[in-house]
Amino acid sequence: MTIALVTGATQGLGLALVEGLAQRLRPTDTVYLTGRDAEKVAAAVQHVPGNGAEVRGELLDVADPGAAAKLAAQLEERHGGVDIVFGNAVMRVGPRDDPPAFIDTYTEVNNFGTTRLLRAFAPLLNDNGRLIVVASSLGTLRQLAPVLHRRFTEPSSLDEVDEQIAHWRDEVKDGRARAGAWPGFANIPSKIGQVAAVRVLAQERRETDLARGVLVAAVCPGMINTPTSALWWDVSTAPTPAQAATALLDLALDPLEPRHYGELVRHGEVVPFS
Repeated sequence: MTIALVTGATQGLGLALVEGLAQRLRPTDTVYLTGRDAEKVAAAVQHVPGNGAEVRGELLDVADPGAAAKLAAQLEERHGGVDIVFGNAVMRVGPRDDPPAFIDTYTEVNNFGTTRLLRAFAPLLNDNGRLIVVASSLGTLRQLAPVLHRRFTEPSSLDEVDEQIAHWRDEVKDGRARAGAWPGFANIPSKIGQVAAVRVLAQERRETDLARGVLVAAVCPGMINTPTSALWWDVSTAPTPAQAATALLDLALDPLEPRHYGELVRHGEVVPFS
């Protein structure tokens, strides 16, 4: 029996990942569709076509400091472990949104939510398990001024990555980020922080995980035609969420490629962090 979980799964790419997993897995398998709104979770579960794996809705607000650990404990009690986890929860912002006004919630969801998920579910991975964080090609150091690189290359633990994100958050709030070397687009440091967190966790677990066939990685789905992306770019010719999900599902379900371990992967190829 395969146990899979997707965060941020009530719409867009997250919902497409649930649908794809349900189609590719067996009726005896279970896919957990999670989100922070009970009504949206229930509606999304009803949206998923049948005849595949069982899809179960669960509440999970990754911004809640204890929520990921609580759900992980519940799944461990029910199933003993998990096989596939996609970390896809994200706070979406538009070009007119003011970073100092949204940065607290933004980092709680996108960054601290990611590290909470990694801490909670990495210990539950079964042999041949997959723990994949949906990030972006913006999550590389080439997008960042060199003077800031050490903020994301020196941390050796998830706590230290969180500390760097907290420093950036505070600099955004008090105006130092705008006056300094940080990019104005908040998505860049946030995605770099996500990829850095994956790399740090992978460094801790690499030898044991590879021996067990386990993959820990970040993934870039590329540009997707969604209403949120359309606020920023022309996405009229971009893939749909279902189309974009295909490469991510392949990464989760195909045999392990050791070169992908701990890296940012886009369409099967490693995107160098630096």
